[in-house]
Amino acid sequence: MKKQNVIALLIVTIMMTSCTVIRPGQVGVKQKVGKLSDTVLDEGAHSYNFFTTKIVRATILTQNLELDLNLPSKEGLNVGAEISILYRVERDKVPSLIESVGLDYESIIRSVFRSASADVCAQFFAKDMHSGMRGDIELDIKNHMARTLTEKGLIIEAVLMKTIKLPPGLYNSIENKMEAEQDAMRMQFVLQQERSEAERKIIEAEGTRDAQIILSEGLTREILQLKSIEAFLKLSESDGSKVIISGAGEIPLMLED
Repeated sequence: MKKQNVIALLIVTIMMTSCTVIRPGQVGVKQKVGKLSDTVLDEGAHSYNFFTTKIVRATILTQNLELDLNLPSKEGLNVGAEISILYRVERDKVPSLIESVGLDYESIIRSVFRSASADVCAQFFAKDMHSGMRGDIELDIKNHMARTLTEKGLIIEAVLMKTIKLPPGLYNSIENKMEAEQDAMRMQFVLQQERSEAERKIIEAEGTRDAQIILSEGLTREILQLKSIEAFLKLSESDGSKVIISGAGEIPLMLED
């Protein structure tokens, strides 16, 4: 009889004790008779009394929440956008997060994003969301969300505006403006080339003029006479008859038969 009691007690003990495994990227919190423990269970095996306690699990890996909605602009337009919100749960705040928000914290993130994006996007024109200012808008929204969610244990890592759909009329206007700017840039390049070519020709003409001035200043009458005499001497040494035409005071001219 005593042996049977021991076996029964052992069976009851085994039944009242259970084991659970926390997977990598997760943490767990024991909830005993409805009350959450402050201790966070890391990955691995953990025992608990399944009659009075259960394990509440939460993922602490980075999660991607995708939204498709309209964003308001400064001029009052609605800009369609596909948004990715990268967030994670802070490990040490998992018990308080579950207690205050629960496990459906994505609904809180959506609500905070809608409020933050309305505040930020209303300060920018619709075209800014389609330009290089997109990064500034994303960062402002992220910072606005962090002010509300970080203290709750939700870390917003990034807000990404993946796709922006401008109203058709505005999109066409932006395209036309960009084409006009490109045409203006091309024309400016052509004009710059023309200016460079004109400057090159001016420099070339000035160089030719300066060379002629230097040459003319160096060719005095005495030098011309000396060069003429040297030429006559060379011609006189060659075969054949020569005819020399000379005027008074002029440089003589030699003709060869």
